[in-house]
Amino acid sequence: MEIKKPAAAGTLESSDCMVTVEPGENGIELDLESAVIRQYGRQIRKVTLETLERLNVTNAYVHMVDKGALDCTIKARVECACYRASGEKQENLPWGGAIQ
Repeated sequence: MEIKKPAAAGTLESSDCMVTVEPGENGIELDLESAVIRQYGRQIRKVTLETLERLNVTNAYVHMVDKGALDCTIKARVECACYRASGEKQENLPWGGAIQ
């Protein structure tokens, strides 16, 4: 999937995360802010990068502000931000189908 424009998904509420995706040039660049980064930073990064890989995103700048989101929430927010950033019409998107 090609990231064509900046897009965001999520909120800054407790147990959620705000994911912003922008076009990139040199692979995936992930910028993570989290109050629980010391405890769960590796897992958050792993889930985010796996989700991007499943969506075939190869070049993107991803900024995430985590407020204690579960893995399923992180996957949903990354998927939504990427689909919005791809510029595809909603009728053509496989919502929920690309994430396993």
